[in-house]
Amino acid sequence: MKPIIAPSMLSANFCHLEADIQMVNESTAEWFHLDIMDGVFVPNLSYGMPVIKAIKSKAEKPLDVHLMIIQPERYITAFKDAGADLLTVHWEACTHLHRTLHQIRNEDMLAGIALNPHTPVSFLEDIIQDTDMVLIMSVNPGFGGQKFIENSYHKIAALKDLIIKKKSNALIEVDGGVNAETAPLLVKAGADVLVAGNSIFKHANPPEMIELLKNAKK
Repeated sequence: MKPIIAPSMLSANFCHLEADIQMVNESTAEWFHLDIMDGVFVPNLSYGMPVIKAIKSKAEKPLDVHLMIIQPERYITAFKDAGADLLTVHWEACTHLHRTLHQIRNEDMLAGIALNPHTPVSFLEDIIQDTDMVLIMSVNPGFGGQKFIENSYHKIAALKDLIIKKKSNALIEVDGGVNAETAPLLVKAGADVLVAGNSIFKHANPPEMIELLKNAKK
């Protein structure tokens, strides 16, 4: 089965955002990936609700929204209203993760859990059946263009084993350093969804790169 490709709009050209949205609409990518940063949980700021709403107004595919913010439970309804279809929160940012996941699902969104590079997948032992997706950060969150963390392959494989053991239906998403070289190895390790920013939007032919990632061989 081919991986789902989710181009990261943080790497899009914001002077020509509508053109990049249309490129994704016309490509074989399935999702738009939106990174939301608050300058507290991660040392950077990205875009907020008005930009999400603007993307939603032009997007013909689901919005996969990744919250890199503190107290994400305070904003779940607001992100639903802005257009999120899948909302991912960080394990490290949620005191009451089980409650937060069910809040997301109660707003008719899919609920995801993100793990920072230092957080082991074993921490999901008691929650894996309550999530629709786990996002493995293969770089430290907050900035694009970082070097891929090689241990991520082992982490994905361990997560796959946990999902099978617990009879969970959770997808495995990977974000950070995804390119033509890493994609086949990520899929082989068990990744279902590949998030790519610079490797797509800085490519001479972005739709061609999307197709290359989608056809990554195990």
